[in-house]
Amino acid sequence: MSTIVVCPLASIAETAVRHGAREMVSLIAEKQDFHRPGVIRAERHLKLQMNDIGFAGTGGLIAPSEKHVAELIGFVRQWDQSAPLIVHCWMGVSRSPAAAAIAILALNPQEDDLDLARRLRKAAPHATPNTRLIEIGDQMLGRGGRLIAAMKSIGRGAETDGRASFSIEVIQQTSPNG
Repeated sequence: MSTIVVCPLASIAETAVRHGAREMVSLIAEKQDFHRPGVIRAERHLKLQMNDIGFAGTGGLIAPSEKHVAELIGFVRQWDQSAPLIVHCWMGVSRSPAAAAIAILALNPQEDDLDLARRLRKAAPHATPNTRLIEIGDQMLGRGGRLIAAMKSIGRGAETDGRASFSIEVIQQTSPNG
């Protein structure tokens, strides 16, 4: 089973080394600069520049867009899943949990949205997935509103100090023959 590890920016290096990750997705504001951990190859690091906002048109901020989600889906579908994938944002609370959910559904379209939301809440009591990313992911992955409803069902996450990381498994799709 492959694993997605979600963490805040402050712990990407330690998290990547501890989990043996070789690939990473960063969902970070445009001018927020940081050093990619040395264990992550540049060509397997996707940097999506966006702010943690729920709608476009917010004074100079970059809202999550269809382009961001399309890049995320394309990147994770090329992930060989032989080592964990690091997904991070500033605090690991909103953008990165949303991206992890979208990644899981991109890799396993048979996953039940509500089961995924419950697994996410169990793994991360603090997660409050970014609603705009979830809405775009729902549409692009053809979920018919199921992902949106599932994430709404778990509600807002608990308060956090921004140091919480979590792992969530990608449940592999099973063939009809077992």
